[in-house]
Amino acid sequence: MNPLLSDSVINHDSRIIVALDFPDEKSTLNFVRNLNPNLCRLKVGKELFTASGRSLVEKLMTQGFDIFLDLKYHDIPNTVAAACRTAAEMGIWITDMHTMGGRRMMEAAANAVANYRNRPKLIGVTVLTSMEEGDLAEIGINRPINEMVLHLAQMAQQSGLDGTVSSAQEAKILRQKMGDSFLLVTPGIRLVSLNDDQRRTMTPIEAIRAGASYLVIGRPITRAENPLDVLVQINQSIM
Repeated sequence: MNPLLSDSVINHDSRIIVALDFPDEKSTLNFVRNLNPNLCRLKVGKELFTASGRSLVEKLMTQGFDIFLDLKYHDIPNTVAAACRTAAEMGIWITDMHTMGGRRMMEAAANAVANYRNRPKLIGVTVLTSMEEGDLAEIGINRPINEMVLHLAQMAQQSGLDGTVSSAQEAKILRQKMGDSFLLVTPGIRLVSLNDDQRRTMTPIEAIRAGASYLVIGRPITRAENPLDVLVQINQSIM
C-alpha cells in the first residue's frame, strides 16, 4: 500500500468527487491511475462522455470507482426516464438532470429506477455555479438565486429525487429546509480563491460545515503536481 494511504486517511465513503475534465480516454486513464477509489469518487461529464462513451465509464468502474454521470438530462419525461434506466443498468452511482425540466420529467425519472435493487441516486441541477443573478434576469427569472435554488430543490424532493447539485453557498439554507437525508452535491469547490468561470465557490471545509454531502473538485486536483497528496490533504481536512 502507498505509505500515504494509512488507516487514518483511507475513507471508504469519501465525500470527494473528482471532476474528470479531460478531452479523451487516454488522458483520463493516465490521470486516474494516480488515484485511489478509497479516497474519492469520479465525475464523468459531457465532454468526456461524448468523446469516450460508456466503455470508459465501465473501465473506471472496474477499477473500483463510484461514478457520478454528469450529463444533466433535460428533455421530455419519457426520454429522461429511459436515460435513467440505462444509467441504472450500467451500475451508475449518481446521475443528474436539470430541475427546470419540470416536475413531470423528474417524477418520470424517479419512477423509472424505483424498482432497481441498486438504483442510481438521482439529483437535480438547480442554478449552475457559473451563473449570477444578472444571468437569471437575462433569461427572464427575476428571483434572487437563493430563493430560486430553494424552490427548485423543494420541487426536486417532492418529485422523488434524492438531492440536488447546487453551489455550496446555498448548502446551509438547503440543509435547514430539506433535511439531513437530502443529498447536496456541491461543485465550485476551490482550495483557495481563484478567478475562473466558477462564480459561487467555497473551500472544502467551508462547504462541509455549510451542510454539503459531497464535494465536486476538478482543477485543484487534476492540475496538481501530486493529485494523491491533494486528495489525502482534503480528506484529512474534512474528517
